[in-house]
Amino acid sequence: MTEKQRWTEARIPDQTERVCVVTGAGSGLGLAATRALARRGGHVILAVRDDAKGRRAAAGITAEQPGARLEVRRLDLADLDSVRAFAAGLRAARPRLDVLVNNAGLMAPPRTLSAQGHELQFACNHLGHFALTGLLLDLLTGADPRVVTVSSTNHRQGRLHFDDLAGERTYAPMRFYNQSKFANAVFGRELHRRLTAAGSPVRSVLAHPGFTATNLQTSAPVGLVKLLFGRVLAPLAQSPARGVLPLLYAATAPEARGGEFIGPDGFAELRGGPARVRLSAAAADPETGRRLWELSEDLTGVRFPSPAAR
Repeated sequence: MTEKQRWTEARIPDQTERVCVVTGAGSGLGLAATRALARRGGHVILAVRDDAKGRRAAAGITAEQPGARLEVRRLDLADLDSVRAFAAGLRAARPRLDVLVNNAGLMAPPRTLSAQGHELQFACNHLGHFALTGLLLDLLTGADPRVVTVSSTNHRQGRLHFDDLAGERTYAPMRFYNQSKFANAVFGRELHRRLTAAGSPVRSVLAHPGFTATNLQTSAPVGLVKLLFGRVLAPLAQSPARGVLPLLYAATAPEARGGEFIGPDGFAELRGGPARVRLSAAAADPETGRRLWELSEDLTGVRFPSPAAR
């Protein structure tokens, strides 16, 4: 696309009647998405692990946009008990949702286990979002309901280590980050497949931000990863306001379709305007999708409700 043709935040439709949940909304892409959706009138629920950080983020947006409709709720995606508590609280307060943005994530920590004993990146980046989506799916009943799952170009280097999901035998931080991003891609496509088969109006759309300057890289505790992404390559990164555009397109553009993968249209998908990009054949494989889905149900204890038909 030319710069003139590129989709920008100015093309986000009016969101006044819509309620959106954004995970990881306290900083980076989640904060940028929250700010943009609120600017267009949306009621945005900031799902954050750190309450104080979430309140500061909301206050900053309100200072820029008096009257912004924001709500801060605590959610630790790496802890399935927290996911269930968040979903229960939201269900008690809200009869309807329009958009769920599965954005939060962490990158390349030393091997750590979640509260339920899962490898932390797989727990936070995939299992928590899988469970959250299943627990909230039947609330997505608006005029154009969507689930947006944020993956990465790294999904193309990833695979599922079904025989060693927790990295007990061998663990490499970036290899298991790639596994989690591959799982995001598989989940988003498999969710689309199942929603379509059920005749559901909910769209499952995938997105990735390219190379964007967020604290995902700079807060990575692994020295080489932090040095490479936080310093050496930092000048090549685009701002969160630019990197969030594929996510916003997936969440709001009328022309976005279920099952699509939206990313930057520039060189190597590092930066640029939103465009349809390639999902790896491995991530789109129905058998891999079925296997991950069944495994995720077993590990989380969450069974998805039957989606409402059109």
